[in-house]
Amino acid sequence: MGGIPLQAVRHLIIDMDGVLWRGKQPLPGLERFFETLQRLTIRFVLATNNATKSCEEYLAKLEGFGLQITKDEILTSPQATAHYLARHSPQAQVFVIGEAGLIAELRAAGLCVVNERPERATHVVVGLDRGLTYAKLAEACLLIRRGAAFIGTNPDLTFPSERGLVPGNGAVLAALHAATGVEPLIIGKPQPEMMLQAMARMNSTPENTAVIGDRLDTDILGGQRAGLTTILMLSGVTAPEDLNHSAITPNYVFANLDELANALLHARGA
Repeated sequence: MGGIPLQAVRHLIIDMDGVLWRGKQPLPGLERFFETLQRLTIRFVLATNNATKSCEEYLAKLEGFGLQITKDEILTSPQATAHYLARHSPQAQVFVIGEAGLIAELRAAGLCVVNERPERATHVVVGLDRGLTYAKLAEACLLIRRGAAFIGTNPDLTFPSERGLVPGNGAVLAALHAATGVEPLIIGKPQPEMMLQAMARMNSTPENTAVIGDRLDTDILGGQRAGLTTILMLSGVTAPEDLNHSAITPNYVFANLDELANALLHARGA
């Protein structure tokens, strides 16, 4: 899979954590990178699997780094899940394992959340829930066993915390799968749905779009499944030696944002 040349890139789907920042710290070259995109008139959507933060929280974080990003330029897995359900199952009655941001996105899309009346649920939607209880897990298990559709916002097995890696949404999905025998429908990366939604926002095509990320198993694999050119950044979870042992091969690899910005400028002769 050769991918498109960098000079053909007019649209980017960009992961955030590990690409633009690490924790609360912006990564070097962040402002220059976005100045480069503006100079080259490259449109972008910032796409994240993180189901715990709202779009507004991301906007505030980016503003704190000196960046003015619009709401249409951010796509979270809760937004993508809500959009998918509103398109395919607009009458869905949804039981939610997840935090306030996920519930808000589902309701904003016109969907009915029935956690107070779980017996009405036709769908179970699972995002990372740091207040998860056994009672909630058991309710989801019973609903799925009774035939409710099982949907996961994202499959990330771990979640980075200040103390290190802790269980992510994929761990909760695995527990429910073990208890029900039912595989969830995943909306976030590495499934192509988020990539396709991001492309629709930009009115882009695989011939002019690339994906930037730091994870081989979500960002890069998701881009490949959507038929897109992939750019791996070594500023996050993937180390150079990981490439020697992975069946997932990105089209381009860069150490940091400055290196990528320079490559984009060089490719356009700027």
